[in-house]
Amino acid sequence: MSKEWRLETKAIQEGYKPKNSEPRVLPIVQSTTYKYNNSEHMAKLFDLEVEGHMYSRISNPTVDAFEKKIASMEGGVGALALSSGQAAITISILNICIAGQHIVAASNLYGGTYALFTNTLTKMGIEVSFVDPAASEEEIKAVFKDNTRVLFAESIGNPGVNVLDFKKFVKVSREMQVPFIIDNTFPSPYLCRPIEHGANIVVHSATKYIDGHATSVGGIIVDGGNFDWNNGKYPELVEPDPSYHGLSYTESFGEAAYIVKARMQWLRDLGACLSPMNAFLMHKGLETLHLRMERHSENALKVAEYLEQHDKVAWVKYPGLANHATHELARKYLPKGCSGVLTFGIKGGREACTRFQDSLKLIALVIHVGDVRSCVLHPASTTHRQLTDEQQIACGVQPDMVRLSIGIENIDDLLEDIEQALNV
Repeated sequence: MSKEWRLETKAIQEGYKPKNSEPRVLPIVQSTTYKYNNSEHMAKLFDLEVEGHMYSRISNPTVDAFEKKIASMEGGVGALALSSGQAAITISILNICIAGQHIVAASNLYGGTYALFTNTLTKMGIEVSFVDPAASEEEIKAVFKDNTRVLFAESIGNPGVNVLDFKKFVKVSREMQVPFIIDNTFPSPYLCRPIEHGANIVVHSATKYIDGHATSVGGIIVDGGNFDWNNGKYPELVEPDPSYHGLSYTESFGEAAYIVKARMQWLRDLGACLSPMNAFLMHKGLETLHLRMERHSENALKVAEYLEQHDKVAWVKYPGLANHATHELARKYLPKGCSGVLTFGIKGGREACTRFQDSLKLIALVIHVGDVRSCVLHPASTTHRQLTDEQQIACGVQPDMVRLSIGIENIDDLLEDIEQALNV
């Protein structure tokens, strides 16, 4: 029956299914270990022959409930929760890409992701090529190599807030026979479900809208179960794994091969596990995700429309605006709203941006987005500070760009705060 439930119901009811006389609300299982009745059962757990928990670095009942809820909401076959969004992105790549191989990524990425790809992954022997998300199919395919293993993009670019052309990227990934990994942090599963549009793997910084209250850092990978790993390019999923007595992930776990391998190899070995407490809070945050995302989107559109008419504002970017370059894509892929993040430029450049930020009284200056509380940031001097000017421009970061993450406060209070800060 649960597969027939609508998303709002899944957000509340999925993940944790209490049995007779068990707690109605998901418990926090604050335990590192688990007890077994006999040695045979424990051995089968370690051989991946039966389901169950071995050690909380690998799995935990509270974390498992959070994973199941997200997988259901995204329409995937399984999910893996991790200690941060960065950990989720890193493991999503390392699970299918090794030294000497190559990935292709859209250029308009969050600064931390861009740094991961250009610095850390290159040190590990993984090469990356960036493409303009507005490039043609042929231009994107032209940067692929024989050793390319991943196509990566964000559903809404951070901080450029452009909506991805899913149809184009999915078509390229299928023609080039590589999985399409999409970071869906900004829309959340409520506003966009990438697997329905053909994506293969979805990642989130659960720290943002999924948690929603700026209490917990976490990340998650969702496996769409819709990629053929037995195409000759991914022997690590097909051939025997010596660390599990010659087990083949595709033979043993079928459509869930990717996510099982990510857990039993990379989470096991790197240990970037999500704590039960954070999983509990994120599971709780998902219960109100649909309500929050509606208000985030509604408020952000009103702020964008207000800024668009202001004489001290040079430009505004928000996919919900009719004049935005990806507005038609937003109408297609984000029909319920365009999330809560927008960017704009203030006449007067960087100095005017700094003055505006320092003059806000309600909207806080913090390194965060996706919170119920509104916040502001100057990306060029913070989240993308480590990048060169050229790299910043490639990521969609302009020197005069201000990023607003609009919360769910009263819209009139937000507009009044912005107005007074612009007039200082």
